[in-house]
Amino acid sequence: MTHSTVNVAASSASYDIHIGEGLLSRAGDMLKGVLPSKKICVVTDEQVAKHYLFDFMHALEFAGFTPYPPVILAAGEETKSFQQLQHIIEKALGYKLDRKSALVALGGGVIGDITGFAASIILRGIHFVQVPTTLLAQVDSSVGGKTAINSPQGKNLVGTFYQPKTVLIDTGTLRTLPERELKSGYAEILKYALIDSPEFFQWLEQNGQKLLAGDPAALTYAIEYSCKAKAAIVKADEKEQKDIRALLNLGHTFGHAFEAIGGYDGRLLHGEAVGIGLKLAFDFSREVGLCPAADCDALGKHLDKTGLMQTPPFKVTANDVLARMKGDKKAKDGKMTFILARGIGKSFVANDVDEAKVTEFLRSRFGG
Repeated sequence: MTHSTVNVAASSASYDIHIGEGLLSRAGDMLKGVLPSKKICVVTDEQVAKHYLFDFMHALEFAGFTPYPPVILAAGEETKSFQQLQHIIEKALGYKLDRKSALVALGGGVIGDITGFAASIILRGIHFVQVPTTLLAQVDSSVGGKTAINSPQGKNLVGTFYQPKTVLIDTGTLRTLPERELKSGYAEILKYALIDSPEFFQWLEQNGQKLLAGDPAALTYAIEYSCKAKAAIVKADEKEQKDIRALLNLGHTFGHAFEAIGGYDGRLLHGEAVGIGLKLAFDFSREVGLCPAADCDALGKHLDKTGLMQTPPFKVTANDVLARMKGDKKAKDGKMTFILARGIGKSFVANDVDEAKVTEFLRSRFGG
């Protein structure tokens, strides 16, 4: 059975992303050459466990691994908490994992983020493998080594940069993914086009609806393209020291604010928030004279055509959004950092945005 491979050459580590159908059933054999110890602990959530945990554990055992009883967490963004982080850590320490042992994240972005964070701080760092099962995790959060949990003050404010040993992307897991989750992941795919790939935007114009309908070829192409795009950015700027990796936050300054206002209660998925944020970033760029109206209109029509959310499903005010954005981890000396655009495929980091203009823009959209 064939699969494609994308290499991530980060400054701290180099590893491969494997992309293909049926990789879960081959996971044990694929990990034998990557992990130095057969002692591993799988972390997953209740929904993923129903679909994939039994077969995945069997594949590990068949290849000679000795997995401990898995850590099964509740599904949803609220799991990215100090309490659940401690739960993973205590389980791992109770299993007597050592520095050659590994945690394996089987699930979406929430599971990947919190499991990676736990692995980075248990015994000052044990091995870590990403096995993402959602489209969003496959194209974004499983790649690049960002780990985190949320705080009442905001999203992903507590975490580390910690690269996995490898990433196994089984595209077959997307068959059980709800349409809402597919659209959530699609927003992150669209982000790569808007950053610096107008030709990919044109491909999405032709193939986006097919992708969202579950077409295997379209999904595989988009996943591989997204992983290559992110790998190139991570190679250039692993820890956001050059204003290169920050481009991946296009749409996120607005989006994270909406997520925090909503209390991470499931009404607004991360990708949905990013989709809203992408539109706002382009609209604001147009209002300050940066982005052509035609490009903003093209993005809006694409969001309409693909059915992505364009406004939060709950009431927000400009003051609420501003307060959350000032607490974002990208803010510097109390000043907000934005990723703005001069057009589709022409995004850039802006550290000198006039707060009064942001306030006026948000009040025109949300009031207060």
